[in-house]
Amino acid sequence: MARNSEKAMTTLARWRAAQMGDTKEKERRPYLATECDDVIQCEKWRRQILGEVSRKVAQIQNAGLGEFKLRDLNDEINKLLREKGHWEDRIKELNGPDYKKIGPKMLDHEGKEVPGNRGYKYFGAAKDLPGVRELFEQEPPAAVRKTRTELMKDIDADYYGYRDEDDGIIVPVEQEQEKQAITAAVLDWKERQNAIARGEELQEEERPEESVFYQPEEQAEEEETVMETEKEEEHFIAHVPVPSQTEIEEALLRRKKMELLQKYASDSLQAEEDESKNMLGL
Repeated sequence: MARNSEKAMTTLARWRAAQMGDTKEKERRPYLATECDDVIQCEKWRRQILGEVSRKVAQIQNAGLGEFKLRDLNDEINKLLREKGHWEDRIKELNGPDYKKIGPKMLDHEGKEVPGNRGYKYFGAAKDLPGVRELFEQEPPAAVRKTRTELMKDIDADYYGYRDEDDGIIVPVEQEQEKQAITAAVLDWKERQNAIARGEELQEEERPEESVFYQPEEQAEEEETVMETEKEEEHFIAHVPVPSQTEIEEALLRRKKMELLQKYASDSLQAEEDESKNMLGL
């Protein structure tokens, strides 16, 4: 039978003694941050909350926990974050550091800032829950149509190309192209003159007329010919006497007088007038 001293040396006895020695209760975190007046204690509780947040964020990365467990974990993390904010405000009130300014941003496992909606944040697999992803899908902004006045503000001399030559590039290039075109035209003319001198090519006036395409000069000559033909048709020969303009006016005047006499003169007056004309031989 073992003695008492040997029993005391066994592993079970040592573990029991350790349990009996750790009899004091663990210190609990105050419910309200305002109940703590020590900056060191406030920072202690803040670090404790950060540890709990870290553990729960690691748990919420597992998408196999199910929708309800993920939502509960996300709610607990947001609750701890609000509590951490209370402790940071209390630390600032006690002339401690302002962790809201110097503290790092809340990032997810991908290094991106945790998305949220009105202060409520989503972590890990909770971001892929039904109805959550739609909260962060932003619709592309509608294209704003500019008014006519706004469009006209951008129209200046550059728009119409009035100052294209001021860049110092176009003018030298155009001059160079112009010189090359003139040189080519002169060489072509000299070759044509040499060919004419050798009899290989006819001169301009000796060339046969091309009937396929009408040149502008040929077209003008044709139009003149048509106009001359029309004018010749207008000058016709009359085979009956044609009265002049004076004779036509006198005839119209006599006709007008006759109409007035028939309208206003009586029959007796007209008879006397005819008789006097006969006597006078008119």
